[in-house]
Formats: sequence, C-alpha cells, structure tokens
Amino acid sequence: MFKIDSKYNFNQKAIEIFNYQYNNNSVYSKYCKLINVDVKSIKKIEDIPFLPIQFFKNNIVSSYREHTHLFKSSGTGGERSIHYVKDINIYIKSFTDCFEKNFGSINNTVFLGLLPSYLEQGNSSLIFMVDHFIKKSNRKESGFYLDDYKKLHDLILKLEKTEKKIILIGVSYALLDFIEKLPLKTKNLTIIETGGMKGRRKEITREELHYKLQKGFNSKNIRSEYGMTELLSQAYSKRNGVFRTPSWLKVFVRDTNNPFSVKSKGRGALNFIDLANINSCSFIASDDLGEIYQDSSFKVLGRLSDSEIRGCNLMFN
Repeated sequence: MFKIDSKYNFNQKAIEIFNYQYNNNSVYSKYCKLINVDVKSIKKIEDIPFLPIQFFKNNIVSSYREHTHLFKSSGTGGERSIHYVKDINIYIKSFTDCFEKNFGSINNTVFLGLLPSYLEQGNSSLIFMVDHFIKKSNRKESGFYLDDYKKLHDLILKLEKTEKKIILIGVSYALLDFIEKLPLKTKNLTIIETGGMKGRRKEITREELHYKLQKGFNSKNIRSEYGMTELLSQAYSKRNGVFRTPSWLKVFVRDTNNPFSVKSKGRGALNFIDLANINSCSFIASDDLGEIYQDSSFKVLGRLSDSEIRGCNLMFN
C-alpha cells in the first residue's frame, strides 16, 4: 500500500480493501447493509460507503479479534473514540514515510514534544508517533515537555547556537502559552502545530494561530500536521494551511445535507480513504469541514456542529 504510484493503483487497492473489510469487519458490514449497499455494484472508489467517525466511540471497528495496541482520541468530554490496531508496524511505516517525505530524515534531528494534554490522557496515537521520533532521532536532547517552559526555552536557545536541525511538535494552546511567557528568536527551529485548543483556550483560525506563532518564535518556519485517532496516516501543511496527503491517503468532500453525495473537490465535510487502515476501516467520514482543490490538496475550515452530527446519525438509527 505504501508503493502506490498512480490513481489506478490506488483505486484498485481501495476496492480490494473494501471487499476485504466488508467481509471481515462486522461493524462496517452492518453499516453497509443498513444503508442498503449492493456490494457487487461497487466498481469505483466513488461508490464505496464511508463509515461515520462516531462509530469508533462505542464499537470495535476492526477486521480482527486480536489487537496489539489501542489508541484513544483526545476528546475534551464524553466518550473517546478508540482505534484498535492489529499491526503497529503499519502505523510506524505510515507516519515515518510520510514525515520523512515532508521534513527529511528522522535520524540526527532533535525532536521536542510540547503535547501536555495528550500525555495526560494517555493512549494517544500522536504521542506514540512523536515518542518514536524521539527514540529514533539519536539525539540526547530530544524529549517531551509538559509545562517546563523555562527548560524548553533554554534548550532551544542552546540548540540554536549549534545549528542542529530542531523540530518542535506541539498542540496549539501549549505553543501559545509557551511563547506568551517566553518569546524566542529562532532560525533553525521548525514548529509543527497539531491544532486544537482542547478546551484550554478560545478556538481561533489557523491563520490567526500562525500569525501569533510567527511573532512569538520570530520565525516563518511554522508547519501544520493533520491527523486523527481513527486514521493511521497524516497530512502536512508547509504553508497557508494547505495540506497534502501521502499517496496512500485520499480526501473527499461530502454534501453536509446528503452524506452519500461525495466529490473529489469542492467544499463540504471531509471523507478519507486511508489504505493504512487495512485492519480496521479505511473509509472514514469525519466531522471536519474543508475545501479540496484541483491538485487534491485541502484546507480545514472548521467542524460540523453538534446538530449537524446528530442529524447525520439519525439517518442510521
């Protein structure tokens, strides 16, 4: 799946995975039957049904009974989604290949994690990924930070003098808290924000967030990561909040008034086909709103409201 090199190969693999998951994933199979899907009529990826992401909150969405890992969402209240993972090496391969295609080798890069809420809640797929980067970086300076901003500040200043490659991965509210207390002037540091205020601060647009981060770090090296517990793949943005996916992840938009109307470009709620989700469900209808451009890059514009989510769920009750 990580060697997909054409639209034809992707579509062929996606259809193959659909048939496999329909026959082996009981939750996905029941959902398809509930919405009266004729399996034999699924000939192209546009015909494949997308499973609403809420199913991960109270179902075991998996094609296997045995699992080696489970990841939980970082929800600020209510039930947390759970992604059961049978083969952790698929996740490692997915996030490693994608990261290195965007930012170069993990080896000899200093990784700094500012992800307090994820560390506190536990079972985070994001923490697993960053922890892997830290361990594989071969840099003793790499590590996580909760709220020891002074120690992080002093370390970044020290590393800046060595001209080492430094990547700071942080949740939005923690990055803002950090630079409000201890602003920096950086040159070699790349900041990757993972989004979300997690109920700690007022939500702001990504444009406003990047403006504040650019001022606080005195740097234009602000990047973004898009990921979720229910996907084993990520997308990255290097400028203007425009995300690009790896070859094994594709994004679509669905009509917010008709969840079965799906297109490859335009505005709407975001759907994903993640081939790395081969052992769970590769076809996910998210709660994010966005816009997909002609070149398949996309922007995240917000979230579906609670009423819109409830309205979609009622269709399947």
